[in-house]
Amino acid sequence: MPLKPLNTKARLEEIKKDPQSAAEYSRNVLKGRWPEAEPIIMHDPLLAWTYARDVIKGPWPEAEPLIMKDPRSAVLYAQVILKRPWPKAEPFIMKDPFYACLYSMNILHKRWPEAEPLIMKDPYSAYQYATNVIDGRWPEAEPYIKQNSQWYRKYKKSINF
Repeated sequence: MPLKPLNTKARLEEIKKDPQSAAEYSRNVLKGRWPEAEPIIMHDPLLAWTYARDVIKGPWPEAEPLIMKDPRSAVLYAQVILKRPWPKAEPFIMKDPFYACLYSMNILHKRWPEAEPLIMKDPYSAYQYATNVIDGRWPEAEPYIKQNSQWYRKYKKSINF
C-alpha cells in the first residue's frame, strides 16, 4: 500500500527534524524536493548525495560543501551525479585509501600520483590500484601489499610476478 502524505503539521515537523526521515519522506511520499527539510538533510553527507540522486536527480550545489568532506559520498557524487572528476573534493577523498583508489579507477581513469602515498599503505587498495589503474607491477607498494598474504598472492598472480 503506498504511503500517503501526513496531514498533521506536528508529525511533519517531527519528520523534518530527522535527516533520514526527511529524505525518505521527500523521496517516497512527496516524490520531489522538500525545500524546508533540505537544511536538515544537509547534515548528513551520505543522505545529501542520495537526496541529490533520488530526489533532485542531479547536482545539488548547496550541499556540495558538505558532501565533499566525506570521501565515500564525494566519490559517489562525482561518479553518479557529476559524472566527472571533482577537483574541489580531491583533498577530502585523499584521506581514505579505498575511496582514493576508487576515484582514480572509476572517475579519473588514470594514475593519481598525489594519492599514491596514501593508497599504497592499504594492502587491498594498493592491490586494486596496481591491477586496475597501473595495470602492472607497483614496486613501491609491494611492501604494503605483502602485509596481507591474500592480496599479495592475487597481486603476484594478476601481474605474472
